[in-house]
Amino acid sequence: MNKCFWFAMVPALLFAKAAAAQYPVMNMIADDLVQKYQQASCEQLWEKRAAKQGHPKSQREQEAVQMLQGDPQMRAAFIDRVAAPIANKMFECGMIP
Repeated sequence: MNKCFWFAMVPALLFAKAAAAQYPVMNMIADDLVQKYQQASCEQLWEKRAAKQGHPKSQREQEAVQMLQGDPQMRAAFIDRVAAPIANKMFECGMIP
């Protein structure tokens, strides 16, 4: 593999490891969220999406969103952790183009 690729990956891997150590609760929540998406069938995801439309967020979800809104570094770490696995699953299920 190209050496430049590996040098480019080192900072990203170090950041991910540091974020996991710095935000253990956020990392646990992110892991749970990714696991739910990876284990769900496409049909289950479509059903959940339809059921949630028009429903307010739970108290736990609201608190998590507030926490992420208040800490930009934590928000970046969370998005870095969940974005690719969730986007891939949504793409596989035809939920995003």
